[in-house]
Amino acid sequence: MAFELSAESTAEYESELARLREEHRDLDDAIEALAGVMAGDRLQLQRLKKRKLGIRDRISFLEDQLTPDIIA
Repeated sequence: MAFELSAESTAEYESELARLREEHRDLDDAIEALAGVMAGDRLQLQRLKKRKLGIRDRISFLEDQLTPDIIA
């Protein structure tokens, strides 16, 4: 059964996707900066990495929703 998104839902997904991609890049920069500090907080680094993975999962979900199914 095919599920088609409305134009409004598509716009919301695309907006959230753009926001999440930006947050993912920002987290990447923060992780890199924290890892470069000798006295970096390992717990904080672990939390940032976990958040980054969660965002990556949400990005993948949204991309899947926006990509039409191709039936071969």
